[in-house]
Amino acid sequence: MQKGSALLIVDMQKDFCPGGSLAVAGGDEIIPIINNYIRLFQENGLPILASRDWHPITSVHFKTRGGIWPVHCVQGSEGAQFHPKMRLPENVIILSKGMSPERDDEYSDFQAVTEQGVPFPEFLDGRGISRLYISGIATDYCVKATVIDALNKGFIVTILKDAICGVDLKPGDSARAIDEMIAAGATLADIDQLQKQEATNWIRSPYLSCQNNLSMRNIENNNLSKP
Repeated sequence: MQKGSALLIVDMQKDFCPGGSLAVAGGDEIIPIINNYIRLFQENGLPILASRDWHPITSVHFKTRGGIWPVHCVQGSEGAQFHPKMRLPENVIILSKGMSPERDDEYSDFQAVTEQGVPFPEFLDGRGISRLYISGIATDYCVKATVIDALNKGFIVTILKDAICGVDLKPGDSARAIDEMIAAGATLADIDQLQKQEATNWIRSPYLSCQNNLSMRNIENNNLSKP
């Protein structure tokens, strides 16, 4: 991971996890893995972004107004809160979407705004972020919509395959979504790959190379000074 990268966590909210009004089976099982990614990005000083559905109770997104979904993630409700086992840092950037009562198509985080009202694309541009590592719920809806929008806008996208979970209204929806995202230009990675990559980058860092060279010179000097 390099400067210009960010971790984007999509919709890890109570209502999308077991016990919620629109629960994704196994949605809470990816939380420990996401927390590992959070720690990894924190250690590298990289931004951590967390999106949330933030619907008004009157949203046409809901069955009560002709949509396909049960009422979920209503602004200010318990179900709209991030899952309590998520270890989000104090400086996490929160993104809210789905706030228009008359729109039913706000799945992508690129339709979200920060808590200060800054549109997500504008925020990314202002922070110089060009690569997104994406995790969260649901693979076949908000994750896919976000990935496709990011790729269409020229971002480099890595899907964290061990930290996503799908709805699968139709069997195989999640697998087809992953195929679609890869075909559009996304890559896949898991926590082991990122940790190995970081270890390799650390070994190759200029500072460490300097230290290694200094150590080698000290060894050579010590050898020369021996009788």
